[in-house]
Amino acid sequence: MTESRLIGPVRVVGVGLLGASIGLGLKAKGIDVILADASPTHLAIAVDYGAGLAAPGDQPQLVVVCVPPDVTADVVAAELEAYPEAIVTDVASVKLAVYDDLKARGADLSRYIGTHPMAGRERGGPMSGRADLFVGRPWVVVDHGNVSYQNAAAIDDLILDLGATLVELTPEQHDQAVALVSHVPQVVSSLLARRLIEAPHASLNLAGQGLRDVTRIAASDPELWVQILGQNARPVADILRAYRDDLDRFIAALEDFEAPGARRRIAEELFGGNTGVERLPGKHGVDRRYASLIVMVDDRPGQLARLFNDVGDAGVNLEDLRLEHSPGAQVGLAEIFVLPEVVERLTDELAARGWRIAG
Repeated sequence: MTESRLIGPVRVVGVGLLGASIGLGLKAKGIDVILADASPTHLAIAVDYGAGLAAPGDQPQLVVVCVPPDVTADVVAAELEAYPEAIVTDVASVKLAVYDDLKARGADLSRYIGTHPMAGRERGGPMSGRADLFVGRPWVVVDHGNVSYQNAAAIDDLILDLGATLVELTPEQHDQAVALVSHVPQVVSSLLARRLIEAPHASLNLAGQGLRDVTRIAASDPELWVQILGQNARPVADILRAYRDDLDRFIAALEDFEAPGARRRIAEELFGGNTGVERLPGKHGVDRRYASLIVMVDDRPGQLARLFNDVGDAGVNLEDLRLEHSPGAQVGLAEIFVLPEVVERLTDELAARGWRIAG
């Protein structure tokens, strides 16, 4: 057990995925965690999983509110009043609406800072919680200028104890940013997945990793996303309008493919996608593209483990991995991402160890 920065106890209100994961992560650091939830069943499950204890009456150092966005301000206000010595934060994915609501109520903003961990899974609930959910992930702190350095330090300690990377933004900057990198992708993924409802089974049987990658987050909770989008509607709508303009240009070029400049327009739009992807931070926040090779893996127990061992024995760090396996196929494809300077050597090493390289 490594030394923690927080003193504790920490009260976690709402033990869904994020709340349970915060509890598990802090307990692993030896910090006392008090759990609360409107659902007795969720609370009991989170306690059984070791995320903390249900111990009302304790005086927490820090309160972390992990409830749906449409009730976040209500719960934060109630916690500020119930625990006048505690610092209160929340992890809602929209920040400006919560801050404006609390300010309008006259809440004690000197003890409140909104935050947002950029981490999650498609499945929710306390059983999906993981102690390492936040490790290496950005965690936004939304400073509104009314909090002392001493109070803000407890929030910083929480984030660092859970292994996340602290990022400071204003409420407006945060909501604009997540509209682009989180909320619009959810809408686009869901709308594309909706096209699959009426698709013939023969078409769905052809689906490869590309479609699965794009529609993965479409499995998220619709009720939660209605709340999120409702609180960040304007920035999301602005980006979707620009996206609609992009689609209109693309559709016009496709409908008159032989027109002068149509091919160039399509190529420029696709190349723009290449350029945008290149700007995404890679591993450890470093902007760089990885090289990849595709290895054919027999559908037998232990083959993936053998592949990982062989990559390690070759002295190569595996930066990322993507698996694809068609139903009924006896062979799967493992796309291995490594630094460009080692891809040729790794290809030779794996081939020498009997692996079939598909690309």
